[in-house]
Parts: sequence; C-alpha cells; structure tokens
Amino acid sequence: MVLDKNTAKKTAELLLQINAIKLNPENPFTWASGWKSPIYCDNRIILSYTMIRNFVREEMAKQVENLYGKPDVIAGVATGAIGIGALVADYMGLPFIYVRPEPKSHGRQNQIEGYLEPNQTVVVIEDLISTGKSSLNAVDALEASQANIKGMLAIFTYGFDVADANFAEKKLELHTLSDYNHLIEQASETGYIKEEQLKTLMEWRKKPSEWQQ
Repeated sequence: MVLDKNTAKKTAELLLQINAIKLNPENPFTWASGWKSPIYCDNRIILSYTMIRNFVREEMAKQVENLYGKPDVIAGVATGAIGIGALVADYMGLPFIYVRPEPKSHGRQNQIEGYLEPNQTVVVIEDLISTGKSSLNAVDALEASQANIKGMLAIFTYGFDVADANFAEKKLELHTLSDYNHLIEQASETGYIKEEQLKTLMEWRKKPSEWQQ
C-alpha cells in the first residue's frame, strides 16, 4: 500500500532516471524464477546516487516513524535491502540487523546478523516486493527469534495478487514508497514508454507467470 501519492510519483521518477527500473517490452528479461518480464528492477543502484539515496532514506524513515513510531530495531532483508536498511536505521538512530535467506553453512550458522533481543519491536525494510516469498521468509526467521514484527516497508512493489495474498495470510502490513501503477503512469506521462509498450506492460501485469512476448 502506497501512503503518499506525491512520494510514489517522485520515487518512480527517480528510479526511472537512474535506470534502477528498466522497461524493455520488445526484449523481455528473464527473472531468476524463470518468468519472462518486460520490466526489471534493481534498486541497489540507488546507493550509488547520493541525492536519491538520501531521498529514499529520509522518506522511508519518515514513513516508519509515522506508521510505527520508533521501533527497537530496523531489519534489512539480504542482500538487496542491507544498504538502504542500514541507512534508514542510521538516520533514525536505531540498531540494525539483517536477515539472510537461510542460515550460514559454517561458523555460527546465523540467519540473522546483528544483535536482537527477544520481544524487541522490529520494522523490516525491503528494496523490492515481487511474490513476497523471500520477504516473508525473513519475517519467519525474525519471529522464530521472538521478535515483535510491527510491519514492512519497501521501496517498490509490482503489486502482484500473489504477494497481496501472501501478506494477507501472514497478517503483516506492507507499505511501499512506490508501486507498479505509479511507475507506469510516470513512464507514460514523461514519454519514457510509447502507447503500444504501455499495453504490453499492462497485459504482463495481469498474469506475469504466464506472459509470453
């Protein structure tokens, strides 16, 4: 759920500006899941642009505080949200931890890196939501360590029905700075995409797992 339309539009504008989000309906990308997609999002590139990094950091921190007050800990989901999560935690003056997809196979075999006490309140930071599976896997790991999860805030979501269903089943709040609808609106308004490309992008959004060029 996007809280602020102006922030959503500005975030989409900035992501397009630095090619963090690439739209290429004519030559689709192949995701790790095997899905063919006319869009690819890599928000880690935000960290290389100081002004944009600071904008995202401050907007996320503001929304965390508006939604949840000050939690005890900020948690980032590895690997994409480690950088932005740490920046948000630093801006808010809070401890930071991050969660691996699975426990390490050596050493202390940690899945959660950093110091976390039982029953501490935690807000989880993500960079991108597709199906939500990896994000909710991190939440499961935190809950197994007796964390009190207040909610999750991400930079961008594709807004897939499967993600909505997964978060609803988990009964976890998800808020994002921007989403697919605001991205496509911004790309269309600025001439970043043509009318025929817009049609392709909207068709893909309906059934991404079945889409073919």
